[in-house]
Amino acid sequence: MKDEAAFRAALGRFASGVTVVSTVQGGVDHAMTASAFTSVSLDPPQVLVCAHRVSRFHDAVLASGTWGVSILAEAAQEASSWFAWRGRPLAGQIEKFAHHRGETGVMLLDDALAWLECRTAAIHDGGDHSILVGDVVAARVHGSTDTPLLYYRSHYGTIIRSEDSEKTDRQGNP
Repeated sequence: MKDEAAFRAALGRFASGVTVVSTVQGGVDHAMTASAFTSVSLDPPQVLVCAHRVSRFHDAVLASGTWGVSILAEAAQEASSWFAWRGRPLAGQIEKFAHHRGETGVMLLDDALAWLECRTAAIHDGGDHSILVGDVVAARVHGSTDTPLLYYRSHYGTIIRSEDSEKTDRQGNP
């Protein structure tokens, strides 16, 4: 690629949701903010996330084989920024935010729209990242909030609901 700046700028123009992906390895919680997350399959239920190879999270999630995904609500912007900060201390890193443990023992943030728990099904080479494909072993939806945290061109945002939306009724319900 001749123009790396143009490549980064083009990718920055893709709006995405924001997640915090977590794992527990050797009794230590690891987490990272990820917008490189998507569904893979409904049958079997699978998702994927991309993890930077040089991050602490990368080695921990490969060793543990289980991971959780907190799909963030707008209220979780501070958590998103915190878990995106490289070099933050591991000790006590999750204590700043309300959370609970899932069935697999992973940390899941309370300020989320939904939660998924996964077991790694496959790992693919993605250049400077590993592409982790996970079988979803548990899924839950937060019933009282429906305002997603979005990311676009290095800025956080949220959606504006339209009465003309095909997917929502007049009260904003799916």
